[in-house]
Amino acid sequence: MSFAVIKTGGKQYRVSEGDKLLIEKINTPEGEEFDFEEVLLVGNASAENAKIGQPMVEGAKVTAKVLAHTRADKKIVFRYHNKTRYKKKKGHRQPQTKVEILKIVS
Repeated sequence: MSFAVIKTGGKQYRVSEGDKLLIEKINTPEGEEFDFEEVLLVGNASAENAKIGQPMVEGAKVTAKVLAHTRADKKIVFRYHNKTRYKKKKGHRQPQTKVEILKIVS
C-alpha cells in the first residue's frame, strides 16, 4: 500500500490510492482528472523505501479526480462590545472541493 504526502491550499495531506478528501477549492470542472505536482513524500507500508523531497520529490505526481464542488458548514462570526450596544453577526461558508485519489506515481 503506497502513500504520498501532498501540499495544496496551504495544507499537507497524507493520501493513498482510493482516498476521498476535502481540499480548498480548485478551478477544475467536476468529473475531470488533474495532477498534484507538489509531492513532499512518497512511501509504502515499510518505511525503508520512502522518498523524501527537499522540498519536493522529483518526478512524482498524484493523479486525482474532482468529484464535487461544495461549501463547508457555516461558521458564525459574532463581535460584541459590552455596555456600548455594539454587536455584529456574520456567517461564512468556505468553498471546498471533494477529490478522489486515483494514482500515485513516484
